[in-house]
Amino acid sequence: MSEAKLKRTLTGRVVSNKMDKTVTVLVEHLVKHPLYGKMVRKSKKYHAHDESNAFNEGDLVEIVETRPVSKTKSWAVSKLLEKARTV
Repeated sequence: MSEAKLKRTLTGRVVSNKMDKTVTVLVEHLVKHPLYGKMVRKSKKYHAHDESNAFNEGDLVEIVETRPVSKTKSWAVSKLLEKARTV
């Protein structure tokens, strides 16, 4: 009996889609400052695999952890949560 391993998922905004089959996703979260108690916004960028080049800058997406695809890419875009608003 093999158990399905839970995969980590993160939600963030696409900030770059200039690479082929890759998007850069900015994930932000709030943490409490250890001394002052103020909530501080921390962010980190992840390279995620986008096979069909379907996602554009500003899209809100969910990324899921996968096996390493390249040196910097071990996440893949699983679904689109919100399309970017165009002005």
